[in-house]
Amino acid sequence: MRQRSIIRTDLAPQAIGTYSQAVRVGPMVYLSGQIPLDPATMQMDNADIETEVHRVFRNLRAVAEAAGGGLKDVVKLNVFLTDMSCFPVINEIMGKYFEEPYPARAAIGVRELPRGARVEMDAILELS
Repeated sequence: MRQRSIIRTDLAPQAIGTYSQAVRVGPMVYLSGQIPLDPATMQMDNADIETEVHRVFRNLRAVAEAAGGGLKDVVKLNVFLTDMSCFPVINEIMGKYFEEPYPARAAIGVRELPRGARVEMDAILELS
């Protein structure tokens, strides 16, 4: 059995439940879902959908960097949205954080997310 390493950083929101920010197993890192919480205040950063999306990507980046990687190492991204009409915003902003070849991605419409967030994302990284 491969050894598991728990990833933790103060540069992303602390877990608000019974989970870790990320878990590394071998070269794979599984990032827990991030909502637009400001890690300094643990308050929602949700003025508008654009603000939420940027905050979520910054939170994911912080956890990825704590694991020894970055967003360039994301091989799978899951996006959860309470309003699928916001998907073009996700696409546009994602282009500011990722370069080709882009990770595989799923976009899932959901009824609601924690703390009234409009967007949540989780990711899988592969590190060398």
